[in-house]
Amino acid sequence: MAINITRLFDFAYYQDEKGGLEDAFATKKNGVWEKTSTKDLIKQANKASRALLKLGIKVNDRIAIISSTNRTEWNIMDIGVLQIGAQNVPIYPTISSEDYEYIFNHAEVTYCFVSDDEVYQKAKKAKMNAPLLKEIYSFDEIKACKNWIEFLEFGSDESVQNEVEARKNAIKPTDLATFIYTSGTTGKPKGVMLSHQNVVSNVLSSSKRFPILEGTPKALSFLPVCHIFERMILYLYQYLNVSIYYAEGLDKISVNIKEVHPELFTVVPRLLEKMYDAIVAKGTELTGIKKALFFWALNLGLKYEPYGQNGWWYEFKLKIARKLIFVKWQAALGGKINTMVSGSAALQTRLTRVFCAAGIPVMEGYGLTETSPVISVNMQDNHMQRIGTVGKIIEGVEVKIADDGEILCKGPNVMIGYYKDAEKTAEVLENGYFHTGDKGEIDADGFLKITGRKKEIFKTSGGKYISPALLENEMKQSLFIEQILIIGENQKMPAAIIQPNFAFVKEWAKRHLNIEFSSNTDLIFNEKVIERIQEEIDKGNEHFGKWEKIKRFELTSDVWGVDNGLLTPTMKPKRDIIIKKYSDLYTKIYG
Repeated sequence: MAINITRLFDFAYYQDEKGGLEDAFATKKNGVWEKTSTKDLIKQANKASRALLKLGIKVNDRIAIISSTNRTEWNIMDIGVLQIGAQNVPIYPTISSEDYEYIFNHAEVTYCFVSDDEVYQKAKKAKMNAPLLKEIYSFDEIKACKNWIEFLEFGSDESVQNEVEARKNAIKPTDLATFIYTSGTTGKPKGVMLSHQNVVSNVLSSSKRFPILEGTPKALSFLPVCHIFERMILYLYQYLNVSIYYAEGLDKISVNIKEVHPELFTVVPRLLEKMYDAIVAKGTELTGIKKALFFWALNLGLKYEPYGQNGWWYEFKLKIARKLIFVKWQAALGGKINTMVSGSAALQTRLTRVFCAAGIPVMEGYGLTETSPVISVNMQDNHMQRIGTVGKIIEGVEVKIADDGEILCKGPNVMIGYYKDAEKTAEVLENGYFHTGDKGEIDADGFLKITGRKKEIFKTSGGKYISPALLENEMKQSLFIEQILIIGENQKMPAAIIQPNFAFVKEWAKRHLNIEFSSNTDLIFNEKVIERIQEEIDKGNEHFGKWEKIKRFELTSDVWGVDNGLLTPTMKPKRDIIIKKYSDLYTKIYG
């Protein structure tokens, strides 16, 4: 009997029914890609389920999984937890042990599985004040910590498999599957409750926007699987029979890409920005005709429009650019890339244009954790891509624009609510519509465009509205600027706090100023550097009205990152935290 996919664990069984894959998942360990077949995935997941039952896990108990890198064990545990009616609580590895403690207690976690010693130490510290957490298991071997292999052996006894099957058969599509704790910029994270139906409906609708690929394509996965974007994509890969290879870490992506030769992977805008910056930096090091050809191709790519809209002469030149220059870009990404899907934040149109021109299509989508996550996404085929938009609304989802411009979403993908927070749930769910907090517009052809974040749009003291996201996206096109935060609420003018692209600026200073900076602090106080960044700001300001232009800025010597709490795990600046940290710069600007 054909499997009807209604629960998240059904995807693995569906793939098995269709013949399965020998490399359904692959994780690199000790220099070797360890491949797990669909059959072995299910076999080990059933072991995990039996072990959990023997530990006394009941329906609706919560199991936390914290992994610093994506790995096959995560997916085995995901199926093992979900198919016995318990809930998977994935936690970002980079947050503090205090946040671990909060989530353990708030979600009432009973068992926790961690990837490595660094995560274990934080979890162990948090466990001291989490009375319901009974035990921590580790995927890696860690002294004094119970091990994953020991746990699986505990589930070798098949005598309780009948109970696993009974639990599995009793699970309804509307049952709660997971808590996703959102990486808020202020206060404690909210626990988004998603049902099986929420995520399954999103996978099945999103699959209709995916390219049709021959044979058995491979995907490289490196975005955190604890985030619903990458997690949903992994279920989608299973549904479409795509082999999933896990990168060893962000620092090993370029190596792993050349080993795996993937057709697919997902990105966040910041990663594409870094890729682009690295490519341009290499181009600037060229000389003579090679350099001229590189920048000719680059400038051509920045004018790209899909479906031959630029005419035959442009398409002719683009073919030459692809053969001479862009083929090297493709090779750097493994040579087989068919699609990169971008989500989590607004993507600069120049990046969409240049990568699509290079024959490495980027499809931008839009959604939130609360919408499981996809609301809309671009697609290469059937004229379903429009640069500067986040695509058309996916099937089964309804979107309307409120009178104030806010995007409202309704559909089977909308969350159950926030755990233990009826007040916040009521604030965002009204008449079945989820209030996204984003502002947007839908054009005559049905493409959705994001125009700003409702909560972040502010007024200056002169009563003029400023959309920080639009300014920030424009300014980050500069190679000199890595991160930027626009400020100025209730002030006379907008201004900016900027983290320079230190690697690029130091190289620029060495070549153009004959200066080698020993520290970031020396760099940010150098008058020539400040003048050069001012030129970049002036250039970006040209695209905005007089009241929107950035009048002043200050530079920071810190690198904004996830580890120091200045960026969310999806690499978006934490507005309130950055303003608080650099209150001295804020005061310096506004007095």
